[in-house]
Amino acid sequence: MMLSDEKITHMSHILLRGLKERGLVKINEDEGRVRRRIRRSITEELKAGEEIDEAVREKILSYSRKIVEGSSEWEVLYRKFFAEEERRRGRHSG
Repeated sequence: MMLSDEKITHMSHILLRGLKERGLVKINEDEGRVRRRIRRSITEELKAGEEIDEAVREKILSYSRKIVEGSSEWEVLYRKFFAEEERRRGRHSG
């Protein structure tokens, strides 16, 4: 699910403010530039997640027998294939 530009912008403000308030970062450049980089990172992560989701769904659909979305079998396969696809793309799930 893609977030609106407004929500991503809001998140970038909250993240930067939280990092600064906790003393986790010191900004030596324009904060607007830092927020734009945060926005870009959020957008890239969401896009990558959507691409992985699409690949996983296609893989499950490619099975010769129908696996019903929402079933426990589908959920197990989805989580397994999602983690595998993340590793394959060099991403690490938490």
